[in-house]
Amino acid sequence: MTDHYAVIGNPVEHSKSPRIHALFAQQTAQDLDYTKLWAPREHFDAVAGAFFTGGGKGMNVTVPFKEDAHRFADRLTDRADRASAVNTLRAEPDGTLLGDNTDGAGLVRDLRDNLEVKLAGTRILILGAGGAVHGILPALLDEKPVHIVVANRTAEKAYRLAEPLPDVDGAGLDAIPSGPFDVIINGTSSSLSDASLALPEGLVAATTACYDLVYADHPTPFMEWAAAQSAETVRDGLGMLVEQAAESFFLWRGVHPETAPVIRALRPE
Repeated sequence: MTDHYAVIGNPVEHSKSPRIHALFAQQTAQDLDYTKLWAPREHFDAVAGAFFTGGGKGMNVTVPFKEDAHRFADRLTDRADRASAVNTLRAEPDGTLLGDNTDGAGLVRDLRDNLEVKLAGTRILILGAGGAVHGILPALLDEKPVHIVVANRTAEKAYRLAEPLPDVDGAGLDAIPSGPFDVIINGTSSSLSDASLALPEGLVAATTACYDLVYADHPTPFMEWAAAQSAETVRDGLGMLVEQAAESFFLWRGVHPETAPVIRALRPE
């Protein structure tokens, strides 16, 4: 019997997740289908609940619903609990829902293993303080950077996120501490609307890696800014998307697919 999975978001039309999971299923001989679900911003519970009531086995959660999914889940993995955000839901045999967060693992695997970006002992700047940033912070901290700055348009939100975490400080986008930083990660939603961020000079050195969590078929405004600053590495979040999807796939199916051929298949030439 074919098992049913989905990604829920707003927007969700751009999502490559159905193709990724189709490639994973083909590679591992798994019988499943995977669809996109759009939900109004105030109706996550209703749309997600209907999917699982109808027999859905698992769901990926994208913006802006990762904190909603954290509240919606009946039980959390340790990394979802630490992140206070959920991007993967799994239906359990007893009818409850397990919430997990694979974003951090996916990001670290892409940066460290695929792009060979050093994370240990570095200064990291993260732009944004929403659900996506909640998801990646614990995994980044596990890599033992020296210092992380979380900068957000609403500074108070960055302060609240950083306060309980060791070696993490919050700031407003207009008050980012002086650089340069070794790694800069754009975790805002600005690239989804092709909007630029007003960032100060001096954040980027010749060896800085700049990474946009958003993936696109063309350079995002953040990537264009990073290239103009002569950053050594400039990359979008396609590799993270595939790596975190592989973690979700393993949670659902018990088999870990190979990611490299899927990244190659999806990366525009």
